[in-house]
Amino acid sequence: MSSQFKLSRRSVLASGLALGASSFIPSVRAAEPIKVAGIHGSPVENAWNSVLHKALQDAAKEGAIEYVFSEGVSGTDYPRAMREYAEQGAKLIIGETFPVEKQAREVAADYPETAFVMGSSGKEAGDNFGVFGTWNFDGAYLAGMLAGKMTKSNVVGSVGAMPIPEVNMLINAFAAGVKAVNPDAKHLVTFIGTFFDPPKAREAGLAQIDAGADILFGERIGTADAAKERGIKSVGSLIDYTPRYPDTVFANALWNFRPILNAALADVAAGKPTGRDYTAYGLMKEGGSDIVYVKGVAPADAEAAMEKVRAEIKSGAFEVPRIMDEPK
Repeated sequence: MSSQFKLSRRSVLASGLALGASSFIPSVRAAEPIKVAGIHGSPVENAWNSVLHKALQDAAKEGAIEYVFSEGVSGTDYPRAMREYAEQGAKLIIGETFPVEKQAREVAADYPETAFVMGSSGKEAGDNFGVFGTWNFDGAYLAGMLAGKMTKSNVVGSVGAMPIPEVNMLINAFAAGVKAVNPDAKHLVTFIGTFFDPPKAREAGLAQIDAGADILFGERIGTADAAKERGIKSVGSLIDYTPRYPDTVFANALWNFRPILNAALADVAAGKPTGRDYTAYGLMKEGGSDIVYVKGVAPADAEAAMEKVRAEIKSGAFEVPRIMDEPK
């Protein structure tokens, strides 16, 4: 995996995600490494998949798991890939079932001895089909607070994959953060209809800039390319894009999969059911997500206001709205 997609040491230390990554490690040790398969619907260079892939690679390097994976698996092929890895003896299968929710649960029911823990917009099923959401919306809200005070045109934009609940919630949180500090700001939204198409995301970003946006939230890879091309600022999602776009991406809504992975591994090692929702391990108050930003880009009062809310989120005193309806 290219180093440009890895969480930088600066990001991990700044966000406190290092604790989230390591705090479960003793509980997942087993006499033998657990056989884990990753099924990635996009290339592992895709931001979301890169977060999963890195967590799994790190666990393999530590000896906690044996890791094999497939990438770029289409929706039509996905159930077959699940079955093949189950037949090959994988004890835990990690992946994403957004396009094949019903079929994935049918596969899991056929392999009760295999644990499936999947990124999903649906619910857990049975004893062996667990789910997790990508809930880095807290960081998106905080980035929106900064963007709302930075915009000069009073127009910001978001480029997302498709209007599924996970993506909707993230974009709505960014918009809510903007509106919290700048109620008059206009928010443009474009969905590119796929999870991985950087050129298409770039074109969507350029169209939003042409429509007046001077800050873009890039839920999809490629958005920051449009911002860089036109000399405006951008917000990244899931990973730290600032090293790759040092003059463009000023804030990132980070997400760390390792706490979710470790919780699932602990359940498998203990022989416990994995048919549960693991999403909460990725929340900011649990150390699974955060914001990292370049200080001094946003006004000092905007940073102070954001940090106050950040502390309230971590303490549980404030909850970012979870709005899963399609943003308008």
